[in-house]
Amino acid sequence: MKALVYRGPGKKEWADKPVPTIQAPTDAIVRITKTTICGTDLHILKGDVPAVVEGRTLGHEGVGIIEEVGSGVHNFKAGDKVLISCVTSCAKCDNCRKGMYSHCEDGGWILGHLIDGTQAEYVRIPYADTSLYPIPDGADEEALVMLSDILPTGFEVGVLKGKVQPGDTVALVGTGPVGLAALLTAQFYSPAEIIAIDLDDNRLEVARKFGATKTINSSSDNAVQAVLDLTNGKGVDVAIEAVGVPATFDICQEVVAAGGRIANVGVHGKSVDLHLEKLWIQNITLTTGLVDTNSTPMLLKTVAAGKIEPKLLITHRFPLSDIMKAYDVFANAAKENALKVILYQ
Repeated sequence: MKALVYRGPGKKEWADKPVPTIQAPTDAIVRITKTTICGTDLHILKGDVPAVVEGRTLGHEGVGIIEEVGSGVHNFKAGDKVLISCVTSCAKCDNCRKGMYSHCEDGGWILGHLIDGTQAEYVRIPYADTSLYPIPDGADEEALVMLSDILPTGFEVGVLKGKVQPGDTVALVGTGPVGLAALLTAQFYSPAEIIAIDLDDNRLEVARKFGATKTINSSSDNAVQAVLDLTNGKGVDVAIEAVGVPATFDICQEVVAAGGRIANVGVHGKSVDLHLEKLWIQNITLTTGLVDTNSTPMLLKTVAAGKIEPKLLITHRFPLSDIMKAYDVFANAAKENALKVILYQ
């Protein structure tokens, strides 16, 4: 089979690899029908995730059709259409019993990280019964790819950990795919204002279409001052960091109001300065996290009911065999006006 293989920092290859096989009774082999590229994959290619070794197949999102299941798989069979969760859960360890699937003692985020991932013709899914979701009849599979990772990530790590409440003023720093997923799902809780901040006018325009009430281009405006002006100097109740660089984290620290919350969603490859000399007296809460995907069943129902439309995040489509071109487009998102790409076979 063909797969997108990591060859070290800055290097990737569309290469031949063996088709994966069942290694444990709880495994399933899934033929990928649609997958995508995540900002985390770009961080890996920069060398920001040293646990990813050379030769690893990248990718942790997708939908597909089960080819084979191990003897210990009871919820699925060959031929079933499934949504692949970016987080693998054994459902039995202490962390899984707490609902903290991201820290499963034999799983968590392993696809495209510690084991081969979904940017391939086939993928092995450990703990299939609790790491796959059945795709409802008639569901839009492209939309469901957004539920593998970005929608639950924006919702759980941004909205839920940020405790967005009715009437809140929210600053969303970064309007890439995960930031826009947070924007979509924050509206479940009826915040009064959502201020979107980004360097890219195209993404800010998309944010307005998705429900942002104000937008700030931080390349041309002093973003911190602009937020303070919009909030009468008070700052925001919730600041969601959805980029993963020091500059955007600094904006969150500067604009959060007394008693407010900073929810860090971005993947940071460099250290940041935490300004406790200013924040210690402000009664703020700072949260971080990796998505647990325990919201996925609810989000599946919400998407099926038409309450949100994650398919709007898709801007480009490529055959899986054109994945190298797709990476070029995704890595140059501002130039290409790219959000999420769909790779299909």
